[in-house]
Amino acid sequence: MGTTEKRSLLQRVSPTQWVALVLTILAVIFILQNRTKVSIEILAVTITSPMWIILLLLFIIGWVAGVLTMRRRR
Repeated sequence: MGTTEKRSLLQRVSPTQWVALVLTILAVIFILQNRTKVSIEILAVTITSPMWIILLLLFIIGWVAGVLTMRRRR
């Protein structure tokens, strides 16, 4: 029969999972530090919202624009 080694929890976590964990922690810190409300004007409309929500929306809009304009490989 083969030997079964029990790896510790830290050894079972892949490098990709570590990066995801660090990015999640950084995102939470970013949100906690950017909770103040800001006002932005778009044409004639004024929107007041926490800064992190506005930045998240702008990120999503940019991501969608990138996806829509990306060329497909064949």
